[in-house]
Amino acid sequence: MRKLKLFFTGVVLIFVSCQSEEIEEVPPNIILFLVDDMGWQDTSVPFWTERTPYNDLYHTPNMERLAKEGMKFTQAYATPVCSPTRVSLMTGMNAARHRVTNWTLRKDSIQPMEKNHEALTFPEWNVNGLSPVGGDSKAVHAMPLAQALHDVGYFTVHSGKAHLGAVGTPGEDPLKLGFDINIAGHAAGAPESYLGTENFGNGKEGKEVWAVPGLEKYHGKDIYLTEAITQEALTALDSAVTGQQPFFLYMSHYAIHTPIMEDKRYFQKYLEKGIDSTEAKYASMIEGMDKSLGDIMNYVERKNIEDNTIILFMSDNGGLSAHARAGEPHTHNAPLSSGKGSMREGGIREPMLVKWPEVVEKESISKRQVIIEDFYPSILEMAGIDSLQTIQKIDGQSFVSVLKGETYNGVRPLFWHYPNEWGPSGPGIGAASTVRKGDWKLIYYHADRSMELFNLKDDIGETKNLTELNPEKLKELATTLSDYLKGVNAQMPIDKETGEVVEYPIQILTTNEE
Repeated sequence: MRKLKLFFTGVVLIFVSCQSEEIEEVPPNIILFLVDDMGWQDTSVPFWTERTPYNDLYHTPNMERLAKEGMKFTQAYATPVCSPTRVSLMTGMNAARHRVTNWTLRKDSIQPMEKNHEALTFPEWNVNGLSPVGGDSKAVHAMPLAQALHDVGYFTVHSGKAHLGAVGTPGEDPLKLGFDINIAGHAAGAPESYLGTENFGNGKEGKEVWAVPGLEKYHGKDIYLTEAITQEALTALDSAVTGQQPFFLYMSHYAIHTPIMEDKRYFQKYLEKGIDSTEAKYASMIEGMDKSLGDIMNYVERKNIEDNTIILFMSDNGGLSAHARAGEPHTHNAPLSSGKGSMREGGIREPMLVKWPEVVEKESISKRQVIIEDFYPSILEMAGIDSLQTIQKIDGQSFVSVLKGETYNGVRPLFWHYPNEWGPSGPGIGAASTVRKGDWKLIYYHADRSMELFNLKDDIGETKNLTELNPEKLKELATTLSDYLKGVNAQMPIDKETGEVVEYPIQILTTNEE
């Protein structure tokens, strides 16, 4: 059942000049470096066809280093907000199927902003998140990625933000999801404080749910949270490296999520560039995250395991832009439109990098469209797991062939589904369903049944709604999206005025034709 088991118990015989040598294949170490709320433009690495002012503002030398040593994906996607992405990552399921469609925290409760929406009544989505056991109400039961790797001999380390299950549920604890080690992960999706001098929020009355757990050794010390969890992660890996056990490190940073708090190691340099203090704080958080990446890459080199270690870099949703930032809202991911919480490109397109020595061509670039649920089957394939009986249906498709340089000429639709309310307003923000197919993208808004059709090849900024100019393409994508939502039994809100479930997009078009 598990190919990887051969790596531990079997040998491969190679005959050379009538003599035999026994060579034991060693599975690769895998590092998944996930950043919170990092936008497509929050880096000095250009992911567009040209450099932008943001690429010149931010300083991420270790991302540049990773890009030079691996492959850059320019069309990689996550979901508009964090928990849906993280559950898709850990299950291989699209959010429409696993139904953890909004961010989780309180057990059995939808989010406060969803309770009194003026136009919609929202469905009872899986507010409790991911569950490793069956029967948990309002949770998706699945085989977590870490569990699959653990079961075939990987040493699994979770470091940083978890945000996979609500308070008081099994899914809130990474140790119940297949991780051998959990560093600072719990139910909350943001830290009360990034500062060791503030005990990372511990001790603040009324803020207990946001306080970062398990880092007491750093309390009172002048250390940033990003640095602390990185140090702890590398210490945790020592035993695996010493024992020559393959490891899976899920380096899941809280940064660069709010609260926007300066990493003083880098703050002053951005102030001296003359930018607003809030933006200088934000930039310092980005550079502190990048320093963590460099520390991990240096560790791998120092331990002489670089040749057998895969590093994947990704973000969980688009960069924050609707609130809490300085400057004009919805512009911080330009040329992309909008940001976190939005179905526009600024809310879902992510910076993605992969280094795999002797497999991935250095400084290569892929335009292949990939989405967050693709990481699950890809990582399993990297680990040599060629057959796995999962509880859940896997929606993701492995991108290992892309890493190996194979071409792909097909057109694969990608889907997003958010029958929820995030809070702020702005372009593409609100309850919606979306499909991208080739260069074309359709967004269907649940509240007013309006639609937006964009050609991303010609209009990456989504400035021209082509619904009236291209009704045939509109109908094609509306059909594709509707068929998918029906096929996965996706939840839809209820229209408060009519009391009816919101229609699929093709139903709206058909009605309008009549």
